[in-house]
Amino acid sequence: MLDAIKRWISGGPAGPDWSELSGWAQKQGHGFKRARDDEGFVIDGNFGGKPWRLEWGPPQRSYIGAHELRIRMELQLSSSLQMLLLTRALMEMLERETFERYTQSNQTMIDFSTPEEMRWLAMFPKATLDELPKEVRSRFAAVSSDSRNAGHWVGDPAFTQQLTQAAARLLRHDPPFVLMTLRGRLYLRLELALPEPLTIAQSLSLFEAAAQAAQRVRAVSAAGAGPAEPSSEFPNTGSTAWTDLGPDQPKR
Repeated sequence: MLDAIKRWISGGPAGPDWSELSGWAQKQGHGFKRARDDEGFVIDGNFGGKPWRLEWGPPQRSYIGAHELRIRMELQLSSSLQMLLLTRALMEMLERETFERYTQSNQTMIDFSTPEEMRWLAMFPKATLDELPKEVRSRFAAVSSDSRNAGHWVGDPAFTQQLTQAAARLLRHDPPFVLMTLRGRLYLRLELALPEPLTIAQSLSLFEAAAQAAQRVRAVSAAGAGPAEPSSEFPNTGSTAWTDLGPDQPKR
C-alpha cells in the first residue's frame, strides 16, 4: 500500500491494468479491489447469497510458481469432512517430496508446519474413481478421512461435468491445482500466470460446482444414506490453508 501511495505522489508508473477484469467483475455484480502494493487483486462475490473471496497474487505454496489463484468459501461443513482433490501430476510430486523430506531428515512424524495437502496424502486413503469418466479418473485423484465421502463428492454429476470441462480447458496444461474442504470451508488453489475474465469465470464455475457437491456430501454424511438429490441452493454458511493478501490485510 505504501509503495502504491509513493508512486501516486511521485507520478511513478501505475500498477497493472486490471480494467478488463474489474469491468467484468462489475458486470457480474462482484466487488473488485487491487491488492496492497499492486501485487494482485481481490474479487468478492456470492453464490446464492453466500459469500466467497477470490485472490490472485504471489503464491502461498511452494508447489505453485510465480502467481496463484485462490478461492475460499465458508460452507459450515462438519470439521470431520476433510476431502482433497488434486491433479494426479501434483499428487505424485507432493508424495515424492513428502517421502524425501521425512526420510532424509529421519523424522518419524509429520509436523503441523507441513501443508494440509501433503499431510493428508500421507494420512488419508485414496478414493476410488473407477466409475467416473476417463477424463476425470485419469487426470485427478482424491483422498479423504472417509474415502466414501470423497467418492460421493467427485462423483456428483454436476461436479464431474465441470471437472471434465476443466480438464479440456482451464487445466488442459496440467497446472498445479487443488480443491479441499477444511474446517468447514472450501478452498481452491491454481497456478495461473495470466488472469483473464474467461479463466476467472471457468474457475468460479468449477468452484461453485465443488461447493454444491460438498453440501450434498454433508447431507449424505449426516443422514448416513446414499447420494443426495441435486440442489442449487446453498445452506447458511488457524490453518495453513489461506493467508489473506487483500487490501489493508496484514500478512501472517
